[in-house]
Amino acid sequence: MSVIALVVVTCSATLGCEAPPAPPGARQSSSTVPPLTAAPTTERTTSGSGDVDYSRLLLTASDVSDSEDIFAVRSTTRDPGGLPGASVLFVNAEDTRAISDTIVSYPDAPTATSTLRKALPEVGRVVAGGVPGAAPVGTDGTIVVGMSPDGTKAATLLLFTRGPALVRMQFESAPGDVATAEYVISVGKMQDIALRTGMPHAE
Repeated sequence: MSVIALVVVTCSATLGCEAPPAPPGARQSSSTVPPLTAAPTTERTTSGSGDVDYSRLLLTASDVSDSEDIFAVRSTTRDPGGLPGASVLFVNAEDTRAISDTIVSYPDAPTATSTLRKALPEVGRVVAGGVPGAAPVGTDGTIVVGMSPDGTKAATLLLFTRGPALVRMQFESAPGDVATAEYVISVGKMQDIALRTGMPHAE
């Protein structure tokens, strides 16, 4: 699997990438955003993740909910792209914002880090018009803010590693309703803590 395939495949496993929904950040300025049309689904594949249950290390709907939005699980995936890990998609009650949270485990921390760094030149395939910048989350935390490739949604991508795990979080919403950096970083730090406390050899 190519480096950027991790980003693209995990996007496909959660948001679908072609006609996805939306997520949190700044308050919705308009009530005319079309609702999501995808029905809730749950996908499971044969686990190749050894003794670690990565699904239990993912954030929950209550973790990403706040005073502005109440999120619910739209779908889950085990071992996205055939790699050890897990993924979950959260959608708010109005179907106007969505958050995908994906953990993929590599043989060791250097491999996870090199995979993240090699993916950066190609993040435009997932978030168009954005420039990768440093984010204070995990190791090599990187945030990219822009639009979905089809230009229909605001999109923010957060990538970071914790030990051998690489985390990809994507926040999508209506144009002009970009997830705030404070919110994205806060959610990312919660996922980092969950990995640090629950995954063997995560340091």
